[in-house]
Amino acid sequence: MENIFVYSIVLMFGLIIGSFLNVVILRLPKNKSIAYPPSHCQTCHKELTPIELIPLFSYLFLRGRCKGCGVRISPRYSLIELLNGLIYILILSVYGIQLETFFALGLASLLIVVTFIDLDHLLIPNKITSTILIWVVTESVVQLASNQISITIMLDRFYGLLLGGGLFLIIAIITKGAMGGGDIKLMGALGYYFGLTHTLGLIFFSFTIGGVLSIALVALKVKSRKDVIPFGPFICLAAFVMLIYGEHIINWYTNLS
Repeated sequence: MENIFVYSIVLMFGLIIGSFLNVVILRLPKNKSIAYPPSHCQTCHKELTPIELIPLFSYLFLRGRCKGCGVRISPRYSLIELLNGLIYILILSVYGIQLETFFALGLASLLIVVTFIDLDHLLIPNKITSTILIWVVTESVVQLASNQISITIMLDRFYGLLLGGGLFLIIAIITKGAMGGGDIKLMGALGYYFGLTHTLGLIFFSFTIGGVLSIALVALKVKSRKDVIPFGPFICLAAFVMLIYGEHIINWYTNLS
């Protein structure tokens, strides 16, 4: 019964944060404030009431339309809220209640922001990659201060940053810009979070997921061979894989060796 209560609280928290992520995804690429003006309809600019801001429920209550002008509300807003909530539950089930869980939840939400901004605009803003780097470095400093990790692990994380960011920088140079600067910075920040060994897994899954999904999108004629397909979402998907299953994957591979 206690577990159900904890999971319910985490789910609700995830839904609320997911609602905020929608604001960030919408406004950050346009260099608009994420705090002001308050949430409003993008068509008639009517400010949303408290009941219209309730995650998931508001979409159902309004039947998917703005109360002011009747324009259809994109279901993507609710899907992002639900996605963030479900990922929070999954992370909690893997990590349990500990300090590392808090930082994993924050990282997951930031990755959702990266994914949808890159899908919409083919870019990863510096503000997001900087926030991710600050977030993961803060985690390691807090863990070091509380004796949860050692200087050796901190050094391993630095090597992960060099591997992830360095490899993607080399790819960008060789391909003359096929890999964007946002991808390089994102991989560097994630490399620091995961450390050297897990960053190898992150790189492998990034290219594997990217290759498979790109082929599928072209085969299904969702994209053509000439279309630009952002790589950021593939990195984020790979990061989710490593975030949830990374330890199991590394242990499995080590046992095979």
